[in-house]
This record gives sequence, structure tokens and C-alpha cells, in this order.
Amino acid sequence: MRVVGGIYKGRVLNSFRGNEVRPTADMVRESLFNILQFNIAGKVFLDLFCGTGAVGIEALSRGAEKVVFNDLNKSSIELTKSNLNKLGINEKVQVVNQNALTYLNNTTEKFDLIYVDPPYKEGIYLQTIELAKGILKEGGLIIVEDEKPFNEQIKGLEIVDKRKYGRVHLTFLKGE
Repeated sequence: MRVVGGIYKGRVLNSFRGNEVRPTADMVRESLFNILQFNIAGKVFLDLFCGTGAVGIEALSRGAEKVVFNDLNKSSIELTKSNLNKLGINEKVQVVNQNALTYLNNTTEKFDLIYVDPPYKEGIYLQTIELAKGILKEGGLIIVEDEKPFNEQIKGLEIVDKRKYGRVHLTFLKGE
């Protein structure tokens, strides 16, 4: 797994062995950040279910002002910290080890971009997005990664784009 663009382009990231954590594939991250390319610099980014930290690191590599990495899994947090250390990233980041819903309920921070990629089988997408909407800056984006199309209508959010990459679906919801 590599950083696909920006100042850390080509740098190799550590990943999990086995199938316990499903990192966002390089191709999906590259496509995601090609879509977001003019909306990253100077923005505050939340990688809500960070896993390896690859999505948030990609945002930093492409000029994000700050990235918050959150995950409940302690192994994910340790791997994210390891990847940040490997790249020498110690500024513009915050690493949080909390349940995503708890984090969303308790944070006072506001975000321009929120990446939502929970374990597919947990079924917490709607609840997560409803809470994330409350910490989204005006005109910000929530990006949802899922194994099936996300078609729910959520008051205060508009689906502005949908993409499919193999079995992965990305849905872009814009705050009104």
C-alpha cells in the first residue's frame, strides 16, 4: 500500500496482515483524491474509521491543513501512528481512539471533509452520517465508502456524486 499523490507520493505504508481490517485500495484512494483535488488544500479532514491511516495521510500529502484520525480498534490506532511516524508527520494531526459515534457526539471540531468507511457489516451508516452532518462546515462534504450504493436521503445533505470502483461505492454528500 502506497501514498498515491502529493508530497509523500510513492512512500510505502504499513498495513495489516489478513482480512480483519479492509484498507481502502490504492486505486480507490487515487480516484477519490483526483475528484477532491481542488478541495483538499487548507481543509480540515476527518478520517473517521481510519484503519491504517492511509486516507487521512493521503489528505495530508495533498495539502490538508489538519487531519483527525479516529478508530476504535487499538491495533488500527497503533498502525496509523506507525505510518505517521514512518513519514515523519507529527504536526497537523490528531489521533483519537474512540467509538466513532462517541467521537461525533463529543467533538467540538468542525470539518470540511469527513470520510466515513465503517466495517461494512456493522450497519451504522445512517446514524454515523446523521451525527457527522452536525460537525460538517457549511458547504463541506461527507464521503461514504460502502460495498453497496448509498441512496438514503438525509435532510441537510445532498448526494452530489456517486462512483463505483470494483465492489466499492463512493457517495459524496454535500452539506447545504
